[in-house]
Amino acid sequence: MIGSIKGKIILKTNKFLIVETVGVGYKINISPDTLSKLKTRPNGRGLSVGREINENILLWIHTHVREDILDLYGFLNRQELEFFEMLINVSGIGPKGALSILGIASIETMKKAIGTGDTAYLTKISGIGRKTAEKIIIELRDKIVAGKTGASLQGELDALEALRSLGYSQSEAREALKKVLPNTDTNTKIREALKILSGK
Repeated sequence: MIGSIKGKIILKTNKFLIVETVGVGYKINISPDTLSKLKTRPNGRGLSVGREINENILLWIHTHVREDILDLYGFLNRQELEFFEMLINVSGIGPKGALSILGIASIETMKKAIGTGDTAYLTKISGIGRKTAEKIIIELRDKIVAGKTGASLQGELDALEALRSLGYSQSEAREALKKVLPNTDTNTKIREALKILSGK
């Protein structure tokens, strides 16, 4: 099985990369969150520039084999890969479904919601259905150490609702909140998210 691939990006789309290493181009499926991280990187002077074609990259790989298909799923760090592999072990969640879940809420937030058994949080923030949320909690809760109180999860929900009341869509609000430091109070979350949404 392929565990990681290091090479240069020769094609980048909204759903996959082709990374060339030793003369072979590998098609690697990626999450929207991974794609957004690829768009910028620090350049050593406090600035960010786009991750360009022909730049080298290291991806941690999950190799998904079926009878007639071999698919590769790539992640920028092992934490993302491990959580992805936990998700696909939940009955009814395949690799593409797991990628979608990874793309709409941070891993830390998802783990803490699972650890506290907060079905309402999972359905509201991630957009997954109640039955799926219950399955995820039942099958993964014992594997995850909860590190966030229910009160702080409620704070994130409150921030989401506040942003929606200001006219932002749920997806816009979720994306902005993913970029805010997790251990901040509700008002700070809202202020920082508004800065991100306004492009400041």
